[in-house]
Amino acid sequence: MLNTMLNIGEWNALEVVKEVDFGLYLDGEQEGEILLPTRYVPEGVEVGDTLEVFIYTDSEDRVIATTEKPLAQVGQLAALEVVAVNRIGAFLNWGLMKDLLVPYREQHAKLNKGDTALVYVYLDEESDRVVASCKLEKFMNDEPVAYEPGQQVEAWVADTTEIGYKIVVNMHTWGMLYRSEVFQPLKVGDKLQAYVTKQRDDNKLDLSLHKFGGEKVKDFADELFDYLEAHEGFVALTDKSPAEAIYDTFGVSKKVFKKGVGRLYRERKITITPEGLRLSDQH
Repeated sequence: MLNTMLNIGEWNALEVVKEVDFGLYLDGEQEGEILLPTRYVPEGVEVGDTLEVFIYTDSEDRVIATTEKPLAQVGQLAALEVVAVNRIGAFLNWGLMKDLLVPYREQHAKLNKGDTALVYVYLDEESDRVVASCKLEKFMNDEPVAYEPGQQVEAWVADTTEIGYKIVVNMHTWGMLYRSEVFQPLKVGDKLQAYVTKQRDDNKLDLSLHKFGGEKVKDFADELFDYLEAHEGFVALTDKSPAEAIYDTFGVSKKVFKKGVGRLYRERKITITPEGLRLSDQH
């Protein structure tokens, strides 16, 4: 095991202690001097300067430094492409020269080259190597949290089901986006902003991609009014239009659209015709 203050798999601020023909040596404290190869050395750096570098281990378990930016670091989720598979697992492109391993024991189903995998990046305590896992539930914070209806959360699409999309919420719990509430293409690995509609008895969440309630309706009514003003006072949509057509134009659900139309109609700012919505002469 490494006995070092370095944060393997993360960014570290290290001092330049020596310059050689093939790069710079950095002060790795208990781990000793760490090489930053010439191809990663920024211009104008001198001995005594401090550099922000990403630290990980190479295929021979040597600690190495780079200024390349990985697509994820330890403690983060990422959707990464499988670029190779061999007898020990699948390898993901995470933006560095050395690919990121997902051991077979950390896969729910066998990954194949070309797949996109949603993974959690972590430091394996036995090998001190940065690796990834598809078994996200192992790394979730299981402390109870009370989510409020309408609360915005970070959502990652983890899987698709017959009823919708299985979501990782704030790297804390599972949520569900139902197909009937989604009007855009989604795929595993997509990162979204979502809103809690309900926290179930098992603490899992029902989610929506749209705000709901009076605030959202007011926001959309204003957006619809501005749209009509910018498009000669007319849009060829009504509350009888397909939900997909409404979403393609405004990015909201049919329910929100209808409420926004209703508000503008009550305020006598629009008229509703079989062909669509028009700004009224009184607005």
